[in-house]
Amino acid sequence: SLPGEKKEFLQNGPDLQDFVSGELSDKSTWAEYKGNLKREKGERLHLPPWLKTKIPMGKNYNKLKNTLRSLNLHTVCEEARCPNIGECWGGGEYATATATIMLMGDTCTRGCRFCSVKTARNPPPLDPQEPYNTARAIAAWGLDYVVLTSVDRDDMPDGGAEHFAKTVLHLKERNPKILVECLTPDFRGDLKAVEKVALSGLDVYAHNVETVPALQR
Repeated sequence: SLPGEKKEFLQNGPDLQDFVSGELSDKSTWAEYKGNLKREKGERLHLPPWLKTKIPMGKNYNKLKNTLRSLNLHTVCEEARCPNIGECWGGGEYATATATIMLMGDTCTRGCRFCSVKTARNPPPLDPQEPYNTARAIAAWGLDYVVLTSVDRDDMPDGGAEHFAKTVLHLKERNPKILVECLTPDFRGDLKAVEKVALSGLDVYAHNVETVPALQR
């Protein structure tokens, strides 16, 4: 569970109305960006510092990556080529390295135009050890909260719902206090598959609506 200080901070922190009213802070105290917004003649245009990301590296980053490779696990961070991977995986002295585990392999049965994940109509079969290995890796990291997502597996009768449920079960067996969020595919609208995941013992059920149906395949 979250430490007491973090819980108190979240409870007493600003809410939506504070942002809407604009009373959070005096704009005169904001840090001013000193860079040039217009390129001088012959000058090379540089990205502002807030738009740059560091090259992923560090002890936490390497530890997490090595664990994933040794257990043949995948993350949406890598497969979707997320630019923030260094921040999430790197953690720090006072921060926990986190990752969003991507279940059911690294190949999706759909070919959405906006996504970088590999696609195929007949992906490799599921790894039956993946639910166990996922729980093992997360237990080693000592996380309080973990997000499980997956590729779409339209080649399977239940879309992989049973695989999701087994992973949650193994996680809760190893650490009953861990909070588990499942960010699932749409299971082609199969409510029985949705119910199987929803009743697996998870804490948060989530589903992304990435874009309009016309851009999904």
